Order: sequence, then structure tokens, then C-alpha cells
Amino acid sequence: MRREDKQFEYLIGQASHPFSGWDFSYIVETGRMNSDCLAWSYGSMAIPLMQEAGSMLDMGTGGGELLSRLRPWPKSVCATEGYLPNLSVARERLEPLGVNVHPVQDDEQLPFETGQFDLVLNKHESYSPREVRRVLAGGGYFLTQQSGGTDCHEINERFGVPLNREFAEWKLEAAVKGVRENQFEVVKQSEQFVSQRFYDVGALVYYLNAIPWQVPEFEVDKYRDELYSIHQLIKQQGYFEVTQHRFIFLARALC
Repeated sequence: MRREDKQFEYLIGQASHPFSGWDFSYIVETGRMNSDCLAWSYGSMAIPLMQEAGSMLDMGTGGGELLSRLRPWPKSVCATEGYLPNLSVARERLEPLGVNVHPVQDDEQLPFETGQFDLVLNKHESYSPREVRRVLAGGGYFLTQQSGGTDCHEINERFGVPLNREFAEWKLEAAVKGVRENQFEVVKQSEQFVSQRFYDVGALVYYLNAIPWQVPEFEVDKYRDELYSIHQLIKQQGYFEVTQHRFIFLARALC
């Protein structure tokens, strides 16, 4: 019986470990969740662009974890973050290093001057192509990696929750079309579907608590039966596998 499965209850309980910024090291560095390699490296694409830029914006910086490691920076660096709990984390990490961190709630209204940046970076953050083009100087670059609309759809299938219809068609083709319609030339582009595995049910719960948009209003008690079914699957085959949907493109702002 599920109620007598002490391992299941213990793993569920472990998922309450604090989550801060955008740091999944609690389950990644312990090997409880991992993903196959992508055919590109966002960081390796960003670094040479940063060396050529005099000013840069990092959109959706999370807790500033990635940006703090992508150094040296251009002379002027700004960052945005829309999730309030992350804002203080990002400011604590980045502002002593000289980065101005701005709260943003509306993609159509970035708090920056027209043509202020030579480079805009964006990893897994929403954006308005028109507004990104406005804040970029002519000839500047926009690099973004995105999670596609079918990301981890197996989770939703297991929980009987449909994918968000608003983003169901979010894929490389649509994103490229959007920037081309807003005075960008797409220089590089790629899209890939890769495996992501959870090796215990506690890791899955921790993940879902951190990304509430995957299963809206997720609560352990609400989905306890589904979680227990996944727990049993992991005991049988060693993991619960889902499919990540990722795409990336580099676009240049036309003069």
C-alpha cells in the first residue's frame, strides 16, 4: 500500500528543500535529475559576443547565477528579472559587481533607452521582439535560448493536465518569424528535442515546485496517486524520462 511506502514519503518530504534564484544544483549536482547534451552551448555562443559589445542586457537573469559566471563583461551591464523572489537574490549577487538589476513585469515596456545596448542575452525568458529591437543599437545582437511549447509534455500527460495553450505553438519557426518581422536578420538557429530523466520522485516534485507553469497549482496531495505511480515506475526501470524542447537563435538588429 502507498501509505506504507516509507521511501515514497521520505522522498516527497525531501522536496521541500529551499529553492533560490534559478539554481537546480540540489537535484542536478547530486545526479537526481539530468539531461542529454544539446548540440550547442548558450554560454559558448554568448562569450565572444560579450567581448565585442560595449553594453549588454541580460533578460530574466533569475538569481544572476549564469550571468555572474559569464565574465569578463562589457563596460556597461544591466539585467532584468520579473519574478519578485528572485529580484533580491539577483541584486545581492550582481549589484556589488556593478550590474544594474531592474524589475520588469511587462515585456513591452523595458526600462531602457532606445538603442542602449549592443547585446541582449536571454535564456528561457519571455520577450517582445519589437521591444528588444528598440533597446538594441543597429548592428547589435540578440541571443536567446528558449523552452519550446511541448517541453516535458510527458509530465502533463501523467498528471492529466493539458499543456498551456498560449505557448503550445512556441517553437523555432514562430520565434524566427517574430524577430524577422521586427527588423532582425537571423544569423544562426537550431532546435532540438532531448531526454531529461528524474531518478527519484522527490526530484520531480522539487522541479515542479520550482516551475509552477508546467503543472499549474501543483500540490503533492492533489497529485499523490500520480506521483506514486511515477515512483513505482522509477523503482522498476530506474528513471522517469521526459522530453525537453529547446531552441536557440542569434539575430542581428538591422540598421
